[in-house]
Amino acid sequence: MVFNLLNHKHWTTTKMCTGIRLIAADKTVVHARTLEFAVDILSDIIVVPRGYERVGSTPAMAEEPPLPGKKWKSKYASVGMSALGLPLIIDGFNEVGLAIGLFYFPGFAEYMPYSRSDAENTIAPWEVGSWILENFETVDQVKTAIKDIVVPGVIFAQFDPNASPTVHFVVHDASGQSIVIEYVGGKLNVHDNPLGVITNSPTFDWHMTNLRNYVNFSFTNVSGFKLGSVQLSPFGQGSGMLGIPGDFTPPSRFVRAVAYSQSVSEAFSQGYNDKGEGESFHAATGKDAILQAFHILNNFDIPKGVAREHEHIVEETGTTLVPADYTLWTSASDLQLKQYYFRTYENSQIRMVDLNVHKDRSFKIERFSIAGQETIQTIG
Repeated sequence: MVFNLLNHKHWTTTKMCTGIRLIAADKTVVHARTLEFAVDILSDIIVVPRGYERVGSTPAMAEEPPLPGKKWKSKYASVGMSALGLPLIIDGFNEVGLAIGLFYFPGFAEYMPYSRSDAENTIAPWEVGSWILENFETVDQVKTAIKDIVVPGVIFAQFDPNASPTVHFVVHDASGQSIVIEYVGGKLNVHDNPLGVITNSPTFDWHMTNLRNYVNFSFTNVSGFKLGSVQLSPFGQGSGMLGIPGDFTPPSRFVRAVAYSQSVSEAFSQGYNDKGEGESFHAATGKDAILQAFHILNNFDIPKGVAREHEHIVEETGTTLVPADYTLWTSASDLQLKQYYFRTYENSQIRMVDLNVHKDRSFKIERFSIAGQETIQTIG
């Protein structure tokens, strides 16, 4: 069943997500992200088997005669989050360690022009992620193949009866390569993503340029400063990051995500413990990087009510709506062990689905509910 929860003109541009990539010392790549929305998008975990047949959507699906899009059969099994009951992955990875994430891109996404002659190479924006996971092994393969795919604005009635969802995509592979895919001005733009970070609008290249405003930041506390005979010292830890933007806007989240994810990268890994001995901040293993990713993304949790739209009055009912984004779920993917970890707004316990267990178990899509409330353990 496909749900119609988002088919409401009063849900405006409140959609926020933050994505990072970590690479452990053992070279395990971890793709991690949050997903924010103003309503529950009814996500489930799905496992898509090899050999699953798909047909892409086109703007001509509603015409007479209807004209379907690109056809393919999945080469690789995949696992990840779905939305609205659809058999498509919006965040996840495949059995060879290629990962994707779909992120909102409001005000900037403008998809490609379409003609009926393009149909056999056409897929809808919300199908791009599954097409990538089910057909490719590496970022380089995706960069080559995406050039031949037409991605037009296709009406997505479950979201908006008059529009296509505005999204862009991050792709990581098991070697650590990363790209961002955007459609701007009707053209495909593929950006190399050396830092592995993504948020929302504006365009990815703008975010990378904006980092130049923060080159004064340091993971190390600033030294004291003497003014004449007066010695001034920082109040405490964190003075090297004094002034880092702390709001929930996409540019600010991008800057923070870069800072926090790079602080534990190999280049900035050397530290010392309380005995003065050398100690690395760099995660040693994939499991360490998974836990590190969740700790980093704690800084991007958005509780209900702190990021709101202006209120709207629904003319038909007189109901007042105040859309407010919150973090529906947070996920982290181990691209070496092929394990998908997640927690939800209602349940902060980290849970996991192992693709290795499920990839050969069924010829149909398996679906696992992520619903459930927090279980509090009493000790003592």
